[in-house]
Amino acid sequence: MKRFSVPSALAAALLLASAAPAQTPPVPKIGVIEVQRIVQESAVGKESLARVQKVQQGKQDDLVKRQKELRDLEQKIQDQGKSLSEDAMEKLQKDYQAKALELKRAQDDAQRDLEEAQRKELSELERRVMPVIDAVAKEQNLQLVFNKFQSGLLYADQNIDITEAVIAKFNTQIAAPAAAGAAKPAGTPPAAAKKPAPATPAPKK
Repeated sequence: MKRFSVPSALAAALLLASAAPAQTPPVPKIGVIEVQRIVQESAVGKESLARVQKVQQGKQDDLVKRQKELRDLEQKIQDQGKSLSEDAMEKLQKDYQAKALELKRAQDDAQRDLEEAQRKELSELERRVMPVIDAVAKEQNLQLVFNKFQSGLLYADQNIDITEAVIAKFNTQIAAPAAAGAAKPAGTPPAAAKKPAPATPAPKK
């Protein structure tokens, strides 16, 4: 009986391994979301944008007022410069420089406050929408969900975009508690219990 040597046995094992079909690992199911759409189209996102825009408008109004005051002072210096004394002119110039410095500080503060308002609102929006994204991903049996435009993706098929589903579920969850509260107004008195009618006495015989 012919015996297999170690090399020939190893060759036979490799031959069998190459003949066996390779097992392909399962491909994870992937979804993508468009964060900008969630911010712009969801009810919570619209409320966040409105609050940021209110902060922005308030800062803008203040800056416009300061800029006008600075232009008026500049015009005053140009109009009255020749008729003013040296001391009065020096005072106006110092006032102008002080207001210009205040305007620059106000612009820097406005930019910082606006960025802080945006960061705060987006952070709160993310906190509230993440459970919704998680729920939609589980409903659709997704293993991975990417941010469509901030994850390095160059292309994503529209069929794997779950943004619409996330917005719809997000809006439904926000609307549900409000609808439940409106269905049962607070302070509604319970219905009065009906009193039994008085018994009618039987006629005497």
